[in-house]
Amino acid sequence: MKTKIITLIALLIAGGLNMYAQDKKILVAYFSWSGNTQYVAEQIAKQTGGTLFRIEPVKPYPTEYTPCTEVAKKEKEDNARPAIKNKVEDWDSYDTVFIGCPVWWWTAPMIINTFTESYDFKGKTVIPFCTYASTYRDETLAKIVELTPDAKHLKGFGAVSRNTDGITEWLKEIKVIK
Repeated sequence: MKTKIITLIALLIAGGLNMYAQDKKILVAYFSWSGNTQYVAEQIAKQTGGTLFRIEPVKPYPTEYTPCTEVAKKEKEDNARPAIKNKVEDWDSYDTVFIGCPVWWWTAPMIINTFTESYDFKGKTVIPFCTYASTYRDETLAKIVELTPDAKHLKGFGAVSRNTDGITEWLKEIKVIK
């Protein structure tokens, strides 16, 4: 009898931890160059039960830092829209979309513009997140909000590199997990 009660309590607790994800279908869309943003996206997906979607450019960015920054700067100066290799399957089924990226040239990389312009965000909840070295977290989170004006928005999260300290507390604060 005691074992049955403990099992029942464990099942109730496990079921209640992620109530939001059970009621809402979550997409965790991210662009990552160095792997930092991917790591944070994976942590978000793991805790929310969300589906990961990697935003990949048709033409990959240079793998070396300086050449990559030069390409990113030129894209920003040209207001470019780098083509994306893949599409989100069953877009309309998602209620909540996390959008994440690194900070490039004081803001979101231009491929985030391409992504947000490719889908209808009306009726969706967008939650921005980013990775950064030292500054421009708030500007980058605000840019993602600006790019999705038809969505409802929840407070974003910024991680220094791969540091995900505080991520669980943030997800609880915005009521995405219990």
